[in-house]
Amino acid sequence: MERYTLGIGLVGLPGAGKSTVGRQLARRLKLPFVDADHRIEQLLGCSIRSFFEREGESAFRDVEASVIDELTRQSASVIATGGGAVLREANRRCLRERCQVVYLYSAPEDIFRRIQHDTQRPLLQVDDPMARLRELFEARDPLYRQTAHVVVEAGTLSAPAVVKRLLAQLRQGGGQGA
Repeated sequence: MERYTLGIGLVGLPGAGKSTVGRQLARRLKLPFVDADHRIEQLLGCSIRSFFEREGESAFRDVEASVIDELTRQSASVIATGGGAVLREANRRCLRERCQVVYLYSAPEDIFRRIQHDTQRPLLQVDDPMARLRELFEARDPLYRQTAHVVVEAGTLSAPAVVKRLLAQLRQGGGQGA
């Protein structure tokens, strides 16, 4: 397996599989895996959800930007970002310039099927979670595409199948796959 000198940053909607695929990809590439949301929670000493509710989105995005900057400066690793990390231009730039960025593309309907029973996701704790996923997709899909070097269709595939497809695309030098 080839060695990566740059890290690999995974972007995509919440529930697209960034953490699950990231762990498996890191194992295959023999690289460390870092979940940016877990790193943020370690720094904050509380859940993102409670910090978000207490301090607001802007304060959360400030912490997130600091963590993205830190993680993308470290030696090669696989980084699973939070679904909203691409909302800040500085994050998109750090990821794009310092990592090989992969957009795990999933349609809102595929994500909803995958996470509809997950009560830990604040995203779904709304009256119409499907409408919320569609809103997020409309707002974020262009930002994910702008940031990514590679787009991998992840919607209906298992995590091992996504990893296999992703590795094939990385070996071919990238390309836009979705």
